[in-house]
Amino acid sequence: MHAITIEQPGGPEALVWAEVPDPVAGEGEVLVDVAASAVNRADILQRQGFYDPPPGSSRYPGLECSGRIAALGPGVSGWAVGDEVCALLAGGGYAERVAVPAGQLLPVPAGVDLVTAAALPEVVCTVWSNVFMVAGLRPGETLLVHGGSSGIGTMAIQLAKAAGATVAVTAGGPEKLARCKELGADVLIDYREQDFVAELRAATGGAGADVILDIMGAKYLARNLDALAVNGRLAVIGLQGGVKAELNLGALLAKRAAITATSLRARPLDEKAAIVAAVREHVWPLLASGRVNPVVHEAFPMREAPEAHRTMESSTHVGKLLLTT
Repeated sequence: MHAITIEQPGGPEALVWAEVPDPVAGEGEVLVDVAASAVNRADILQRQGFYDPPPGSSRYPGLECSGRIAALGPGVSGWAVGDEVCALLAGGGYAERVAVPAGQLLPVPAGVDLVTAAALPEVVCTVWSNVFMVAGLRPGETLLVHGGSSGIGTMAIQLAKAAGATVAVTAGGPEKLARCKELGADVLIDYREQDFVAELRAATGGAGADVILDIMGAKYLARNLDALAVNGRLAVIGLQGGVKAELNLGALLAKRAAITATSLRARPLDEKAAIVAAVREHVWPLLASGRVNPVVHEAFPMREAPEAHRTMESSTHVGKLLLTT
């Protein structure tokens, strides 16, 4: 088969479409013929040499895919060769075929085509596990999403609105904010021109956000704490603004607030399977009904992965970037 390989870390040109050995389905795994994968920030970090795959997982980038089951490994039940699926991966999505633990498979939702389904697993599992399973967003609460026009952001807006929450977003520029509004965002904040803490307080009568989904990390830590409501929950899922910052524990105590930080890639298989099962139960009906939809900016042939990475790094896109085989 062919896959995108990274012989030496570097820029987008480090991504090379090459012939590689076929994967083999181990105990509890299935082989999937990949129709499409999607680009995530973690793929860029891996390409740059900053985010190695977990031990034992594929060395090729790609944290999600869609396709058809080609073979079942020992001990797999409930799936059949030919089933159309999408999958959460620890790596290997940028390839023509990938081995996937059966607990990380999802059927392609009704109303979603096979290629577009590749835009779902990573964002839906990330949003559901952090905003709902960990932070416990409830109807009537306010969610602040940083990077509202990203793949994560566009899904977070829709899921929070479906849950009966008010949604505030930050994004760069009026065009991205307009797209967030179309998806259901109630409070639109241009981070280039506005102070998100002041704007959020004004929009909530001074209360702040009950839950904040943050991709920035250190750069936003102090201001996120300022923006939290009493009993608020800050969920950190990215470190685009650095890894170290000073935290005022007194302010955290005064607000009776909580900060969590999680990633999906290195979690044990049973934790990933529990998240995938929860997503299938709670999110898949919303997709099938059309209340929630994947947002895809553009699809590239997989051999053009370097160009897809350049597009992501330019931050001109809204939603997901796909790679098709």
